[in-house]
Amino acid sequence: MPRRSSPLILAFVIVALLFLFPLHCLARHFVLVLEKDDLKDNPSPENSDDQFSGDESAGDSIEWDEFGDSDSKSEEELDPGSWRPILESSDSFARNFTPESDDGLYFSGLGKLINGVSKGEVELVEEAAKEFVVASNGGHAHAQSVLGFLYGLGIGVKRSDSKAFLYHSFASAGENMQSKMALAYTYFRQELFENAVELYAELAETAVASFLISRDSPIVEPVRINDGSEENKEALRKSRGEEDDDFQIMEYQALKGNAAAMYKLGLFYYFGLRGVRRDHAKALSWFLKAVEKGEPNSMELLGEIYTRGAGVPRNYTKALEWLTLASKQKHFSAYNGIGYLYVKGHGVEKKNFTKAREYFERAAKNDEPSGHYNLGVLYLKGIGVKKDVRVASRHFLTAANFGQPKAFYQLAKMFQKGIGFKKDLALAATLYKIVAERGPWGSLSRWALEAYLKGEIGKALLLYLRMAELGYEVAQSNAAWILDKYGERSLCIGESGFCTAAERHQRAHSLWWHASEQGNEHAALLIGDAYYYGRGTERDFERAAEAYTHAHSQSNAQAMFNLGYMYEHGQGLPLDLHLAKRYYDQALENDPAAKLPVTLALMSIWIRKNHAGSFMVEIIDSLPEMYPKFGAWIETNIMDEGNATIITLFICLLTVLYLRERQRRQAVVPPPPADNIAG
Repeated sequence: MPRRSSPLILAFVIVALLFLFPLHCLARHFVLVLEKDDLKDNPSPENSDDQFSGDESAGDSIEWDEFGDSDSKSEEELDPGSWRPILESSDSFARNFTPESDDGLYFSGLGKLINGVSKGEVELVEEAAKEFVVASNGGHAHAQSVLGFLYGLGIGVKRSDSKAFLYHSFASAGENMQSKMALAYTYFRQELFENAVELYAELAETAVASFLISRDSPIVEPVRINDGSEENKEALRKSRGEEDDDFQIMEYQALKGNAAAMYKLGLFYYFGLRGVRRDHAKALSWFLKAVEKGEPNSMELLGEIYTRGAGVPRNYTKALEWLTLASKQKHFSAYNGIGYLYVKGHGVEKKNFTKAREYFERAAKNDEPSGHYNLGVLYLKGIGVKKDVRVASRHFLTAANFGQPKAFYQLAKMFQKGIGFKKDLALAATLYKIVAERGPWGSLSRWALEAYLKGEIGKALLLYLRMAELGYEVAQSNAAWILDKYGERSLCIGESGFCTAAERHQRAHSLWWHASEQGNEHAALLIGDAYYYGRGTERDFERAAEAYTHAHSQSNAQAMFNLGYMYEHGQGLPLDLHLAKRYYDQALENDPAAKLPVTLALMSIWIRKNHAGSFMVEIIDSLPEMYPKFGAWIETNIMDEGNATIITLFICLLTVLYLRERQRRQAVVPPPPADNIAG
């Protein structure tokens, strides 16, 4: 009998696995929702804060530098100690410095560190650490920052959280912005919000100063290289820049005179989208060609380019001409640009706050977030209007929920100082963090992604680990995924040589945990799996349940299913069949694709309720002990990772066989008496 049913069981398992519902790992879009309790009672605009004065000079503050200044600082000036020179120029850059100098040692060490992890040469990493120590002893803040990074993870040195914190503190005092980010994130996780706000406010201000465009796209698009437990091939394909087939087709169409393709190419070069390097000269060229072909969308961006002086000398007269033409074509963000010119008095006869407000209102009425933001600044500072903190708050909230980063910055200041809202340092820190992560130090993700696409996994891992330390959730999940997916091939460097399996698992575990704290539901699920199966940590059902509960709070159907299973079997949670059924039902409600595993799980509960103490229940309860060996086979031959669903499938397979046998027996009915037949 068992031999006869084995093919059936195997076939059923394979079919069931094909229908297992997918995991979703994208963090949710940030939406700010406030209640009446968050607002101050009858806030007095006059007493809100002395820094928000109503004179005209307020219009010259940093918030109005929508298009940047001609003397805007470079990335190296805004982010001292940036890794960019080495990443762009490799060892050649370091040769420009005296080898014995602290700067020479720093850049030499940085080059060796990156080359060492790229090529898997542990000796280079150890040499780099020694050079950082020498430079650090001389008070070199940037070398201290890298040492903080190395000690925090145990890369080429013995791991030490206390030394990591100490080196980052020294580096932060020396104005290393990446160490400020690392410290701010440390304070943020520890809920020391007063300390976190102080650092994040400074970082956010630097980030705002680095914004180069009115719509403030990120320096680099954050690309998640994994989709659940699989590589995100589509996102990676779209990040190959000029090497992407779609880009080359678009370029071919543009060269053939397609105006829409010209405009799209201009966008790619102007904003630096999909892995394309920013090139304002190329952007200007394609926008001008598109306009010549009658393409209207380029007009607004030409107005912005001439306002900013991006790739051309600033020319406010031309900027106003292009923006006016764009506004006539119903490009409503152009109204925002014209309003800006009136606020600054550029390209027009003189400053005119009334006209500026009118243009901002036109933009806002057409859901242009920057229009809402600028109106918020007008009302907050009383520029051309009566000062009104409530109206300003409403506009900032609208702009923030459209994703306008400067609106986050203004709201953070208001919550920090208690202007218009009740003072809330936790929320202020969260909002400042969003803005700070748009700073120039975020460009590391570009180099990390490029390295990954080139197959330089060790280099990609190092750069994602650095960004993970700074608090970037996408980098945390990318680094963890590389460690899990590539294993030894990740060229993970540990305290002594390559990472041991334990070091690699523990590092991935820590990264997934950090990512889960920041809303990555897939990360929370993997943490639960790690505790449930004892991967990289001791097996702990209670902590697994905590992690699954966290993922459940983010509406993760797989986590709901796993919680149901744990309630059904009393693992880390009280045995409760009613709660088990509730969680199974919730899993199905949140993801219809879960119908098959949920149906099988409910059959298992039915057996427990109706045949308690039976031989079948004993078999069901013994399956977890039988699972490890068979689970290893499943992982090797069918799946990339196991989960509680597999156990339930086997439980329910036996249930199906049991019910079929029972139905067969009941179907055997004794023949009726002979006389009835005759009758």
